[in-house]
Amino acid sequence: MVNKFFAPGQVVVRREILDGREWLVYPVRVVAHDADGLAVFTARGTPLTFGRGDFTLGLHPWLALGDTWLSEGVLQLVRPGDGYSVWSRPTGGWYVNFQRPMRLTPDGFDTLDQELDLLIPPAPEDPPYTWKDEDEFAHRAAAGSFGPGEAESVRRTADAVAALVESGDRWWDKWNGWRAPEHWTAPARVPLS
Repeated sequence: MVNKFFAPGQVVVRREILDGREWLVYPVRVVAHDADGLAVFTARGTPLTFGRGDFTLGLHPWLALGDTWLSEGVLQLVRPGDGYSVWSRPTGGWYVNFQRPMRLTPDGFDTLDQELDLLIPPAPEDPPYTWKDEDEFAHRAAAGSFGPGEAESVRRTADAVAALVESGDRWWDKWNGWRAPEHWTAPARVPLS
């Protein structure tokens, strides 16, 4: 168990672990880290390293897009025990990524994307949210690609997050307007372990 906090500005490693191996690995810069959670920044141009070989879900789907983060930089907010993270969207608003709860490591944290996402628009007069990748999530669940009870757990978590959005109890709103310092450019590529 890791019981230290990462320092602001420190570069750590975000890993998606599938089948006990690294499926996707990339460096992120720590914005803040305390008992309430971890905030990290992914800069445009951040190098992505993909696992190779046979995975139950095949090669990571981002591999088709290249080996660097193409969009504007994003802030990723993740709290201990939560089955999701909240990402800022370069166009404004928020993106909720449902994923396995983060597991801190000495070098960063591990998780695994669980396909389903929630898009929250920037303006309050817009619809409060829209779902993304529902078909892919349903296909993955039907194919048996989740562990026992995992798909149901993702749905429960998604319903709870949707309720937060609908009630206006969005804990992540305190990060509205946060911008990365200009000198926070893409860190160096992280090799697979």
